[in-house]
Amino acid sequence: MTYTVLARRYRSQDFDEVVGQEAVARTLRNAIEAGRVAHAYLFCGTRGVGKTSMARIFAKALNGGSPEVDAAIMQGKDTDVIEIDAASNTGVDSVRELIANAAYRPLRGKHKVYIIDEVHMLSTSAFNALLKTMEEPPEHVKFILCTTDPQKVPPTIQSRCQRFDFRAIPTSRIAEHLKHVVQKEKLSAEPELLFQIAKLGNGSMRDSLSLLDRVMATGEKKLTARLLEELVGLPPHEIVGAVLDAVADGNAKAALEHTDDLISRGISVEQVIEALSERLRDLMLIAACGGDTRLIELSDEARSSEQTRASKFDAAGLVHMIALCDSVLRSARSSAAPRTLLDALIVRLAMTEKLADVTALALPAGEASKKR
Repeated sequence: MTYTVLARRYRSQDFDEVVGQEAVARTLRNAIEAGRVAHAYLFCGTRGVGKTSMARIFAKALNGGSPEVDAAIMQGKDTDVIEIDAASNTGVDSVRELIANAAYRPLRGKHKVYIIDEVHMLSTSAFNALLKTMEEPPEHVKFILCTTDPQKVPPTIQSRCQRFDFRAIPTSRIAEHLKHVVQKEKLSAEPELLFQIAKLGNGSMRDSLSLLDRVMATGEKKLTARLLEELVGLPPHEIVGAVLDAVADGNAKAALEHTDDLISRGISVEQVIEALSERLRDLMLIAACGGDTRLIELSDEARSSEQTRASKFDAAGLVHMIALCDSVLRSARSSAAPRTLLDALIVRLAMTEKLADVTALALPAGEASKKR
């Protein structure tokens, strides 16, 4: 049997299953119930946030009824719901063919729905041809335009559409959905793994599911964060934590040894610094806002661990450390000796508190108190 990837198998099938775009789903459903369906819609958002899935669900709500028709619409194979990939059909001839066919009434549904994906890729002449039909479309025709770059869609087209902006899906919502998928697949996964995958997805459900697919392909029944780290070459979470613990203790020797452990595992200098910077950000936010802050997205276990670690630092010191990481990262990218810069950074981080104390001693009493 042909394997179907998770991103397709667990695609939302109706408005109730939509994850992260509930406001859009609710508005579209209410429009159908109130009989206020516009003739054209523009769905905007980054990749993998549900634009095409929502377009199919909307088309199904407009035209569906029988299981056969519903399934055909959701698979992009229905005769009355025509999907066009503008990235590979940029010319005016494709649009003219669409316009010519739009005059014919739907075969079995109420509407003929045109879903044009990546609509911003159409040529200027194609947009002009499409505009004429969108100005006075036949009653039975509906347009759903999807784009990742709305700035490239002409204002004349946008003005004839109801625009909906699809936002990046929160990490916690993606992790929750991934947990549901893992359970359906009869596997188990560490909460930390699901949060790491969700964070790497950068708000894209499709990217997150694709990454989960890669982890499942290892054949392991228990999916762990370490498995993900080995698969995609991430700095091991525990070792980065050990570096930070050594920094908190002012132990430059231990911090350097743990850093060397990361490098020996094939982690690049840039990846190490980026990982440190990201973890320092979490600690800074916990130190400044408390352990229950919503500004960081971690599993309960990881949050508890980071809260304990954050208690060893103060927010001002963490701000300074993040600035150091950023400065060294930019220098390392163009340096002939990036490892040297990394080692110097680690020593500097471990000595941050001592350097602060020396600075305070060097200042007059009044200025030292202001510095603190």
